Amino acid sequence: MNAAATTAQPSQEASLFVGENLDVVIPPDRLYDHSDKFCLQKLCRRNSSAVCKLATPYDPALSTMAGKLARKIAADLETRLSMAAQRREPYATYGGETYYNYPPRAKRGAESLDDWAMDILKWTNYSVSTASAGSRHINDSMLTDLEADSVAPSYEAFFLFVAHYVKAHISGMDANGLKSEDCRLILPITKNDTDDDNTNVYVVGRDDSTEFSNVECGLFPLSSCVERQTMSAPHLIVANVEIVRHLDFFYKVEPKLVRKTKELFPNQHNRRFAWGLAASCHTVHAYVFGPDDIWQSSKIDVSGSKGRRELVSLLVDWSLCSVDRLGFDPTIRYVVDGNTGGTYLEIDVYETGKCTGQMEKRTYYSKRCIRAAEIFTGRHGRYFAASTSPEMLNTPEFLVKDMWAISTSGSTSDTHESSFLNVLHAEFDQSSEFSGRFSQLVTTGSVYLSQRDTLVTDSTVTAFAGLPTTTQDATNDSDAAQISSRRCVRHHRRTVLQWVGNPVSAADNPNQIVVAIADAMVALNEAHVKGKILHGNISDRAILFQKTVDGVKGVLGEFDYAFYSGDSAVESPELMLFQSVHRLENAGTSSTRLDDWESILYLLCWLGTFGINPTQRREYAEDYAAKSAADKATRYTKQLTPVLPILDWIQRSAIQNAQHKRLNLSAVSNFRSSILLYMRENSPLRPLALDLYRSLFLHPGCYGVTLLTDDHVAEMEDGDIPAALREIPSINGCRDPLNLRDTFENEIVANLLRVLAEHKQVALVALRNATSVAAGVTESDNRAEISASATPAKKSKRNDEPYDGPAKRTRSKATRSAP
Repeated sequence: MNAAATTAQPSQEASLFVGENLDVVIPPDRLYDHSDKFCLQKLCRRNSSAVCKLATPYDPALSTMAGKLARKIAADLETRLSMAAQRREPYATYGGETYYNYPPRAKRGAESLDDWAMDILKWTNYSVSTASAGSRHINDSMLTDLEADSVAPSYEAFFLFVAHYVKAHISGMDANGLKSEDCRLILPITKNDTDDDNTNVYVVGRDDSTEFSNVECGLFPLSSCVERQTMSAPHLIVANVEIVRHLDFFYKVEPKLVRKTKELFPNQHNRRFAWGLAASCHTVHAYVFGPDDIWQSSKIDVSGSKGRRELVSLLVDWSLCSVDRLGFDPTIRYVVDGNTGGTYLEIDVYETGKCTGQMEKRTYYSKRCIRAAEIFTGRHGRYFAASTSPEMLNTPEFLVKDMWAISTSGSTSDTHESSFLNVLHAEFDQSSEFSGRFSQLVTTGSVYLSQRDTLVTDSTVTAFAGLPTTTQDATNDSDAAQISSRRCVRHHRRTVLQWVGNPVSAADNPNQIVVAIADAMVALNEAHVKGKILHGNISDRAILFQKTVDGVKGVLGEFDYAFYSGDSAVESPELMLFQSVHRLENAGTSSTRLDDWESILYLLCWLGTFGINPTQRREYAEDYAAKSAADKATRYTKQLTPVLPILDWIQRSAIQNAQHKRLNLSAVSNFRSSILLYMRENSPLRPLALDLYRSLFLHPGCYGVTLLTDDHVAEMEDGDIPAALREIPSINGCRDPLNLRDTFENEIVANLLRVLAEHKQVALVALRNATSVAAGVTESDNRAEISASATPAKKSKRNDEPYDGPAKRTRSKATRSAP
């Protein structure tokens, strides 16, 4: 183990306030997540009184102090609201309600407690006659006072009011055992767009009936001025607040909060879980976003003193609790380089010492996250190019993988992935052909957090202790079954691997992906032949590539969900996109190598449609948005933005996902029109996907992928379907031809390997040609080699004939963009 032993480090919490955010190599990609409404429908556990308690400080003395401080702030707020209410002037009475004119607001930067109280007064509609009445129902019509201004400044004023008292109370308390660096201020962050009066513009979208606003809350040291802050480092944002004026439109503000929360995880590499606030009218709900759940707090009604005290208490707890209670990971710290002024990360990895048998902490250093966490659900997989010292940041030796893996054994010491990697290296390290084709393990271990001076394993059990484990949103038995399948125990683990290359999302040429996939699948096939190992998680994260003198070499990683042939596959909700039909349906059949090969096909289709890297995906998203805008402008003309059938692979339940895949794969014509048609025309991924499809589903003796009813089978002549298909047991009145396909596994896999080998040769020649052109070599120098490797293949006359080489790449005028 060559990692550097831990030396004296700066304060973990203080380090949250320094530096700029690291460059995010892989920006947020919403295409990989379920829709926002789907997340809320399937994952949200509503009206839990335990949500706000999650922010309570661990230390009982500190918790008691936070409670006293919250009560003091709430009492002073009520006094100042009463004084502010007497300064406003009534101007009309309608329906028994009185409406008021408010004094002009102070300019930004010159506000006082009374100014903030006046802003809060507008929001809460406080009046002296109801000051002691507690919570009361407020009709939307009473918000007329806010029609001329956004609600957001009132929310910001609430944060500023609480922060003023927190700073005044905490400053100078070191002698009482509470260090000021252990606390922080929660302050609102200004937006970049301003109006003519230099006041912030908060309106995100508005129609005739409602107005939406957004406020971002950030962490700042106690030394900061209590005012609206500007921030260029997104890793300091602690929560988003989404606001809609009218209570009737609360259902619209929740998806906006989900969307904004998704954007936190790719930009905050130390984010474990996230907080958020959603508000409409006087109703506020706090949210906690975990890997498999969204928890919503009980209603906080700020129109009454009780609700205002609850919101004050939550903000005080956020200011005083440890950073892990805010959802941050104190074992990943942002550090400013004193020489260059740049920012890098310190990443702690715990392992058991080989000599001492004691827990040891090693620190790695990284300035490049090669794969960020795109979404808040699932494993939050992050990959850091790391070194053993800050001086070696530009020459990474290791790949540090941080993720919330599902526990396959129920134990915090689960070593599922490492056990498979050790088996693979014991089998292949002596093989010159397969050496270096798999990720090489250095060390692995759980993430430990300090709670009450005790190291505690970080997991969903410890992080969300006290939160409910059952949902109240299941609308039917099917929904309840889907939800229960998502409830799993995840352990926060960190694995260190030898640096072997980049994920395919870092490729700049699709031919690199073809070569990487070919190498990785050859290695996986050999792993199955010798060790009966199935991967179970083929995705764009599992395929790595490294550039070599001869071109590109593929490496296979991500063995978190690997299993042995004959065992049950590990289930996880984040695997649906690239999962095979049988694994999605959990059909009770044993998994085979064909399931992993099917995942390769889906991966090729996805990358070929949306792009192989963030740049291409961004271009696709911008083009799609432009066409969508054109559609709205010309609503009665031909639609420009087709609804992509491939999106049904992610925005549905597992069973629906499988049904849509069966439909898209049911025939060559369906596969062409629903999937291949939308893939990039000139990409080598499209002909490869077509050839893999033919080999996987059109092998002689099989009968495709469409379920056949018993009545349909009975009506067909013996010569129309394979005799073996009639012998397949009928389940719920249907026969599944994929069960018949498994009997031809060895033949199909051999054919698939041949397909990949042929396409790999074409891709290698294309890569060498591109390199030669870039170096100034004429294309004619390589023409003979290209011609020899890219020989047109024979085309099958019938769909059920055996595969006979790569498909022709010519297209008729009639098919245009279709392959």
